[in-house]
Amino acid sequence: MKHAHDNSSGSLIARTFTDARRAGTAVLAYPGEKPDSLAAAYAVQDEAISLWPDRIAGWKLGRVNPPFDAQFGAGRLAGPIFSKNVWQAVEGAPTPFGVIDGGFAAVEAEYILELGETAPDRDDWTPESAAALVGRALIGVEIAGSPFAEINGHGPAVTASDFGNNAGLILGGEIADWRERLAGLTCRVLIDDAVIGTGGAASIPNGPLDSLAFLLNLLHRRGRRLEAGQLISTGAATGVHQIFIGQSAVADFGADGQIACVAVRAEGETT
Repeated sequence: MKHAHDNSSGSLIARTFTDARRAGTAVLAYPGEKPDSLAAAYAVQDEAISLWPDRIAGWKLGRVNPPFDAQFGAGRLAGPIFSKNVWQAVEGAPTPFGVIDGGFAAVEAEYILELGETAPDRDDWTPESAAALVGRALIGVEIAGSPFAEINGHGPAVTASDFGNNAGLILGGEIADWRERLAGLTCRVLIDDAVIGTGGAASIPNGPLDSLAFLLNLLHRRGRRLEAGQLISTGAATGVHQIFIGQSAVADFGADGQIACVAVRAEGETT
């Protein structure tokens, strides 16, 4: 079945956002008709994925807050994370990440699940059955980002249409004994040395494994699947913290480590 947004409007949206991300330039107004459902938004997202010259290394999940969760029929949304935008944190050296001048950027402390095996194609995943697919859990920072400064101001379908507002993922260390400890893990985020968010795995609705189960069921409906080695950024554990060019952030996971990063101006492709 084709959605109304599988037309030139969808193509315009996908082209405009991917071109702007490549060029490192802002998008001042939403380019075309805003998708009126998450299904329509994911159709645009799939077009943009096909235009993007990189492989999907994983997926991010974001929360859909009330009243949008009831309106759009989902408590979460998903977006792709591409391999060139996955960085390994190095102790003592903040990881730089690009922010489009005039766009949107945020840092989010997250728990990352790495798939140990490719998921069978089915649609009845639960947190319990999804847990069996996970090889490792790591600490991480999702870099939320879009060329469109108002990406979060128009509801979840607009957010989902531009790669789910993802601009990268910084990986930290592995979480020891994560199966026993996950539910009780806590963390905090600092920007320019000031604590701006505290939380943990319990801040994610029904926990990180529920995020994974949601994603598995969603991708099944989209004709996609999760593959061994892919990384799932399970949702903001302390909130979504906007950051600007020149600011530094630290995600502090206590005994499990810290990740430091710094926002720099995004450079467009030179090709």
